[in-house]
Amino acid sequence: MDTPNIDIDYVANLARLALTPEEKVTYARQLGDVLAYIDKLKEADVSGVEPTAHAFDVSNVWAADVPRPGLSVEDALRNAPAARDSMIVVPKVVE
Repeated sequence: MDTPNIDIDYVANLARLALTPEEKVTYARQLGDVLAYIDKLKEADVSGVEPTAHAFDVSNVWAADVPRPGLSVEDALRNAPAARDSMIVVPKVVE
């Protein structure tokens, strides 16, 4: 099986991963195997297969839209790293 040329440093940067040289070798091989398998799937004859979003029929997957009690302010803020005036404090992202 021909392994595609993969820039693992670029992929690791996109995924925000800091990889050791050994991990780079391992992950490059594994990613190459996945891509090679995807190429193998392209060989399957699917000309008579109708496109679907699910393997089985899916119907009525939504729950009834009825109001129900939500979390109290205290419960909602319990795991917040910081809170002020009953709100979660987050870093400023817009200047």
